[in-house]
Amino acid sequence: MKYSIATKLNMTQLFDENGKVYPATILSYSDLKVTQSKSVEKDGYEAIQFGFGSKSKNQLSKAVLTHSGVNNEKKGFALLKEVKGISATKGDILSFDFVSGDLIEATGITKAKGFQGVVKRYNFKGGPRSHGQKHSERERGSSGAGGYQRVFKGTRMAGRMGGDRMTFKNLTVISVDVENKLVYIKGAIPGRRGTVIEIKQK
Repeated sequence: MKYSIATKLNMTQLFDENGKVYPATILSYSDLKVTQSKSVEKDGYEAIQFGFGSKSKNQLSKAVLTHSGVNNEKKGFALLKEVKGISATKGDILSFDFVSGDLIEATGITKAKGFQGVVKRYNFKGGPRSHGQKHSERERGSSGAGGYQRVFKGTRMAGRMGGDRMTFKNLTVISVDVENKLVYIKGAIPGRRGTVIEIKQK
């Protein structure tokens, strides 16, 4: 299984040799250092833990600092991630091995949009703009039938929108810039600029 973690930068457009344009998302990746290797005998399951990014020592907990192996350095890992299905030992470096044409899954946290109404959150039509109604353009309308005197669970209403973990599947790697450590992926990827994205190919 191929696996890596990258940071979302921005979107752009790329052209192929026939002049066809593709929307592309640019991700910045880096090599991952294995900080812990878990085994079935000791931990009950097999997995590896690796570090990603960098953060000041003053902003990290003792647990993260211990796993980072930071002694005299000023910074430690900003993120520790545990992944199953990959075999490696502590101290190994996982290099970015995705190539052009790979089909991948990209997982990240979507943009958080705060408390929103049903028109923005669920694409409701809203109320009519005529027949004496001038304050109901973005209202929900009825929340249920008259026979059941309650509102069913799961009814679509206003509430917090976004900020959910989401996976986009069957995305294509267009190209990889090894020199600048950038990867161009066809289509959109969840999250804002700076969002940490997990890239996986099973």
